[in-house]
Amino acid sequence: MRKVLGALAAVLLGIVAWESYKAVGDPDGTVVAGVRILPRSDDAAMPHVLDVVRRLARPELAGGRPVWQVLVDACLFTLGITTVGFLVGALVGLLLAVLMQRFRVAERGLLPWVVLSQTVPLVALAPLVAGWGGRIWPAWMSVSMIAAYLAFFPVAVGMLRGLQSPSPAGVELMRSYAAGWWRTLLKLRLPAATPYLFPALRLAGAAAVVGAVVGEISTGTRGGIGRLVIEYSREATTDPAKVYTAMLGAALLGLVVAGAVAALEFPLTRHRRKVLLP
Repeated sequence: MRKVLGALAAVLLGIVAWESYKAVGDPDGTVVAGVRILPRSDDAAMPHVLDVVRRLARPELAGGRPVWQVLVDACLFTLGITTVGFLVGALVGLLLAVLMQRFRVAERGLLPWVVLSQTVPLVALAPLVAGWGGRIWPAWMSVSMIAAYLAFFPVAVGMLRGLQSPSPAGVELMRSYAAGWWRTLLKLRLPAATPYLFPALRLAGAAAVVGAVVGEISTGTRGGIGRLVIEYSREATTDPAKVYTAMLGAALLGLVVAGAVAALEFPLTRHRRKVLLP
């Protein structure tokens, strides 16, 4: 409940900050030495929050469905792509972490490349992935691969740190019981890695959403929220509130994914919390 109230307070604070800047900000933006350091606050650039909410209830096009229904369908489409990418990325990250923990030479050889992989611009990588797999699998799978590409990194790094977190005394105790590497992994390292795993999964979920949205935009995949962002941005001058509805949908999708991971975390870590209580 405390986290829910904190999230609601953060949303209200964001709305207050938005409306406050719109009330006192320069409609043409603040320019210093020829550089705009603060955005424009006119209705074309920053519509009122209430206008964005009202736009959700109006038809997307004349005689069409309301915008909120279009956004829900688009978010569900992107959610499916994100789920596939998240699962693939989490699995790859977990396997890499186990491999790097088991073999020190694998850690020295792979970890720099794992870190280096995240420096490649996603906008440049997405068309390449779409081109490589365009004749092998459907377009949505290319987007899932892009989402997995971003999702595997936090899981690999966080899980590696968790697997290496047991104290030397604990490892020596397992050896004294003649426990092999596999039993030590199951009985000691994996339970010790739980506090590191779920924060990594939350980051991976958010990264998968970003990868899916950017992938849809870069590959031109239709049906998802990323495509709506591009389509609605074309109407920025005539219907600015409509642009922000698509952005709002993408943000809510990220919150849904993060909330799903948090909901999975609670039952799996509840027993651990009870054990840690004095």
